[in-house]
Amino acid sequence: QVQLVESGGGSVESGGSLRLSCSASGNRRDRGCMGWFRQAPGQEREGVAHIRQIGYTNYADSVKGRFTISQDNAKNTLYLEMNSLKPEDTAIYYCAAARANGPFCEMYKYWGQGTQVTVSS
Repeated sequence: QVQLVESGGGSVESGGSLRLSCSASGNRRDRGCMGWFRQAPGQEREGVAHIRQIGYTNYADSVKGRFTISQDNAKNTLYLEMNSLKPEDTAIYYCAAARANGPFCEMYKYWGQGTQVTVSS
C-alpha cells in the first residue's frame, strides 16, 4: 500500500508561481513511477508530469518549460514547481504512484486526495 498526501495548492494571479508537494509513504516498489495529474471542471483528468526514480521525466506539451517535477527520496516527497501560471492551469491537481516495470510504468494505482490550484486572469 502507498499513501499520498498533496499540499501547496492555492490561488494566484496569471504569471504567478506555486509549488505543490506530495508526501509519500508505503512500499517503495509501488512508487517507482510518480506523477502529477490534473482535472478541471467538466474535463477529463490529464497527465501533467511524470518522473521515474532513476530521474527520467516527461511533461505534457501544455506545461513544458513552465512546470518542473522533482523528488526528494530522502524525504519521500514529490514536488511540482509551477511557474508562469495561466488561467487554463486551474484544476485539482493529484499526485499518483505506480510500480515501474523495466523501462515502463504500470498503471497508476495509488492517488492522493488532490489539491486545488486556481489561477485568475
